[in-house]
Amino acid sequence: VQLVDSGGGLAQAGGSLRLACVASGDISRIEYMGWYRQAPGKQREWVASLVSDDTAHYSESVQGRFIISGDADVIKRFAYLQMNNLKPGDTAIYLCYAHYSSSAGWAKDYWGQGTQVTVSS
Repeated sequence: VQLVDSGGGLAQAGGSLRLACVASGDISRIEYMGWYRQAPGKQREWVASLVSDDTAHYSESVQGRFIISGDADVIKRFAYLQMNNLKPGDTAIYLCYAHYSSSAGWAKDYWGQGTQVTVSS
């Protein structure tokens, strides 16, 4: 599985940004996709995930402000993170991930390259 994430950039507090993630390869065994984020000097933090049945889950810090959605075609699977009412505390590198579950019983998380989100006050 290969992931490419995009979007992000600079926004003012209260503004919005949208992230996108594209998964290719053996997408049929991806159970869920989502994002983590990592701010300087802080541990990596889970942000949101979207299960294959379109059930969304959010961390408390973004609940009510971020919306995760997804789409798919024959050879690719897409995930989007709409980030609204951004706060300076949302500043971080956002990393898309996909949880893959093989038919042999092993599982693995695949990661995108990350995209910077910077929110100014």
